Amino acid sequence: MPEPAATLASVRVDRPADGVVVLHVSGELDTSSADELTRPLTEHLVENVRGVVVDLGGVRFLGSAGLESLVVGSQRASGLGVPLVLVATSRATQRPIEATGLSSVFTVVGSVEEALSRF
Repeated sequence: MPEPAATLASVRVDRPADGVVVLHVSGELDTSSADELTRPLTEHLVENVRGVVVDLGGVRFLGSAGLESLVVGSQRASGLGVPLVLVATSRATQRPIEATGLSSVFTVVGSVEEALSRF
């Protein structure tokens, strides 16, 4: 039987251009599943990457642990000089980002295409 986190959240990785990574996140990002995002963020935020996009389009719930994963990823990206752009279009993702004031910390756009145009 799979671990509960495996059924709550998942991340699919795309590389649409050299040095660019898109993490397509789906499901629920809460205490039991936030590591599903933390691991790929850590793995793909490295010096030779030109940019990382976190597509939250498939996220149904974004809890504090999910937000923490994004903040830690943002701090890592900043330290490496790698742009990190979030795609958040649903109420489930926009509301927690705005309510916590993190909209001033993250670069948030409306589509993966818009995010990719920044690199």
